Amino acid sequence: MAAISEAYKNAPLEYQDGQGRLNILGFWIFLGAEIVLFATLFASYLVLAGRTSGGPTQTDLFEIGPVMAETLVLLTSSFTCGIAVYYMRKQNVKGMLVWFILTLLLGATFLGLEIDEFITYVHEGAKIQTSGFLSGFFTLLGTHGLHVTLGLFWATGVIIQIRKHGLTPITARKMFIISLYWHFLDVVWIFIYTLVYLHGMVA
Repeated sequence: MAAISEAYKNAPLEYQDGQGRLNILGFWIFLGAEIVLFATLFASYLVLAGRTSGGPTQTDLFEIGPVMAETLVLLTSSFTCGIAVYYMRKQNVKGMLVWFILTLLLGATFLGLEIDEFITYVHEGAKIQTSGFLSGFFTLLGTHGLHVTLGLFWATGVIIQIRKHGLTPITARKMFIISLYWHFLDVVWIFIYTLVYLHGMVA
């Protein structure tokens, strides 16, 4: 055990605690379950995408401008999250918090843009009960948006703990785990952008 502890002595702060390493491993397993969830939602959407029941189609609804804005905002938040982790590794708490708070502001902006998009669609007669396509669309994007919302609340709680307790192996581990979660949501969005929006615009 002493040899194992010595091996992790120079590891990043979040990996220096045995419980922290187990928690991070457990979170990777959790992300595996999340991949299965979103894979199921993507499969359901792709099956239903052509079933518009005479309602609005993808080409009727999707516009490149709003979608690109959402994509750039969310991908930028992934970049700022990475910088926050970089400052955490440098044990620069101030730099870490500045970049992490910026990440959350970008995440909130993304949610605002997505909600505005949904409201626009509803005003155009595109509701979740209108067709199979819209049912699959709103379920997939709504689930992703719900995950982003959860991430914002979760990350806010982590910030409060870091402000209260400082940067310790425990708070560093929590920060690292929420960063993994945030990057995962960005990867899911890349698939949404490609398989839902781009494919829908050219279909």
